[in-house]
Amino acid sequence: MTAKVTVQDVERVAELAHLELTPEETGRMLKDLNAILDYVAELNQVDCAGVEPLTQVGELSNVTGEPRPDHPEPSLDRAVVMAEAPESSGAFFKVPKVIER
Repeated sequence: MTAKVTVQDVERVAELAHLELTPEETGRMLKDLNAILDYVAELNQVDCAGVEPLTQVGELSNVTGEPRPDHPEPSLDRAVVMAEAPESSGAFFKVPKVIER
């Protein structure tokens, strides 16, 4: 049995995402999300015993199999960077508040 998305779920997610959905859009979203859950439930029925997990799904080129070496490098001077910021506390950038709820 698959979990079903309800109209209330769609409306709550839309609210959290600051989306204004029309009733028609809410209905389509409800249908699409439930179709996705049904497909995931179908995929969960596939027997994957003995199948090695993938680490890369696409073809890689120019790869030696070894990650590049990690070499620490000096970063920018904080005082120089903060001097370029429109507003800072000396240690952090100050930005306007964007969340009003």
